Amino acid sequence: MGDYVELPGVRTWYETDGAGDPLLLLHGGLCTNETWQAQRADFAANFRVLLPERRGHGHTPDVDGPLSYQDMADDTVAFIEEVVGGPAHLVGWSDGGVIALLVAIARPDLVRKVVAIGANFLPSPQSGAAPEMLDQMAPDDLTMFREAYEAVSPDGAAHWPVVVGKLAAMFRTEPTIRTEDLARITAPTLVLVGDDDLITLEHTIALYRAIPGSQLAVVPGTSHALLMEKPGEVNRIILDFLAKEPILTMLPIRRSPAATTAGTGGSTPVDVTRRRA
Repeated sequence: MGDYVELPGVRTWYETDGAGDPLLLLHGGLCTNETWQAQRADFAANFRVLLPERRGHGHTPDVDGPLSYQDMADDTVAFIEEVVGGPAHLVGWSDGGVIALLVAIARPDLVRKVVAIGANFLPSPQSGAAPEMLDQMAPDDLTMFREAYEAVSPDGAAHWPVVVGKLAAMFRTEPTIRTEDLARITAPTLVLVGDDDLITLEHTIALYRAIPGSQLAVVPGTSHALLMEKPGEVNRIILDFLAKEPILTMLPIRRSPAATTAGTGGSTPVDVTRRRA
């Protein structure tokens, strides 16, 4: 089921599925809600799933001026306030993951848990495994994305090169999220990535380390398209994270209370004994 909501920045299309606690699915750049086909049924069996399409994507029209992650994060905040009416889980892929992080930083009161999939906090030249791909973003070559856009965009097929140009410019200079701001995220966060992702594993680990108490999952044998490549495994990881609280691990290092004390590292044997008891 789909409908429009009038937000301050843009008239936004969204779809809903299922019932329960609210969960937003935030698609990637150049994509539509079709991205989530392999997730919708599984997630809707457990949550009220809401799928907004951002400005210039899918059924949502473009706006004058450049596209920016901050404007799209502001749109997402407005969507949560207007449509959800309270805190929600945020599951974002690629650009959607960036936006989920920005919302979690700015409005912790609106966020329950965050899953950031293939997300980056610095621009593509600094975070991408193949930044030269930006030079190959010719509108006519992005066939799969172009056809999905042309099928539903209210701006018409002729506007596709404009959107591609805006996104390519954004990817070169954004996002620029400081690690100090990532450290302010209080929502439980899962950083999820393919082992052959567009985002380097080194950058992904830096993101994981910057968010207090976050969890990390690397899906073997997958790329940036891990949602479609191994949906069963990806869905299981996400649903497990959303449904359960973290376990008390036996040999914590990063999550050990002692790790924040100067001159100490992981757990002592006494810690392990207590956790086993």
